[in-house]
Amino acid sequence: MAQGTLYIVSAPSGAGKSTLIQALLKMQPLYDTQVSVSHTTRAKRPAEHYGEHYFFVSKDEFFQMIEGGAFLEYAKVFGNYYGTSRACVTQVLSTGVDVFLDIDWQGAQQIRAQIPQARSIFILPPSKEELNRRLRGRGQDSVKLIAKRMAHSVDEIMHYAEYDYLIVNDDFDLALSDLKTIIRAERLRLNRQLLKHGALISKLLED
Repeated sequence: MAQGTLYIVSAPSGAGKSTLIQALLKMQPLYDTQVSVSHTTRAKRPAEHYGEHYFFVSKDEFFQMIEGGAFLEYAKVFGNYYGTSRACVTQVLSTGVDVFLDIDWQGAQQIRAQIPQARSIFILPPSKEELNRRLRGRGQDSVKLIAKRMAHSVDEIMHYAEYDYLIVNDDFDLALSDLKTIIRAERLRLNRQLLKHGALISKLLED
């Protein structure tokens, strides 16, 4: 069985990476594509559910997991910790299912060091003005935190060149189509096609 592909998706807050991933997953069956659910010490928001959006844990629990080597990557963002479970990701990939990681550039660097065959995608907003508008439109953060996120966005965007693919999320449908195209192209790589169509190729080459 072919190993699933690990996709790293990063972007500044408000660029729309999580929305794009969720829209993609609605078009893909679970046996085909899944998103990795991270652990976090951040407080749960009203519309979020444990195990669906995040595994919400205390800082003590999180630090114990770090000491136990439970994370493929982890980072501190805006005062909260986020981490990707090593066991969950490797188990799903081994079944041939593609896995998406919604993480920042710090986590992306850690993942690449351990899984160099992972594919990475960076999502850009069309402008700083639009990014600010989207952050304010979410209605989740204070004015002070939005200003902090905007300032932090420049630090995030500086790392775009470390990624394999770049998508500008101006038109959502087009950005989603671009994301789907990347997935399709990766599945058409020779090594994956050989595993899938090896028998056919052998028959076609018979005298």
